[in-house]
Amino acid sequence: MKYMTFVRHPESYRDSSPPKALMEAMGKFVERLSREGKFVDGGGLLPSKDGVRMRIAKGKLTVIDGPFTETKEVVGGYAILETASREEALRIQTEFMELHRTYWPEFEGESELRPMFAPGEGP
Repeated sequence: MKYMTFVRHPESYRDSSPPKALMEAMGKFVERLSREGKFVDGGGLLPSKDGVRMRIAKGKLTVIDGPFTETKEVVGGYAILETASREEALRIQTEFMELHRTYWPEFEGESELRPMFAPGEGP
């Protein structure tokens, strides 16, 4: 089953690079998951100042250019995983967050793990 996981953190984290040790550990982590066939895709996102939001309300489409200053936390990155079980995906997500706790002790944020519809599935 495929899962999407994403991490949210304060926008201010985009003002500087994450610690080098974290990036090195993340590189090894992703490389291992890729070899195991569990990492499908992923990456970090640029600051919200470079983004655009679209909203539909009362039949009207509104385009809002970043930055999104009213937002407390932003999505900073994502990964798509392919695992045999929810438990395995949760183990990978936990390892990801542990890397942040270990190599960036000041980090504050959260990650979310969501199953993805398979082709032909849906509500």
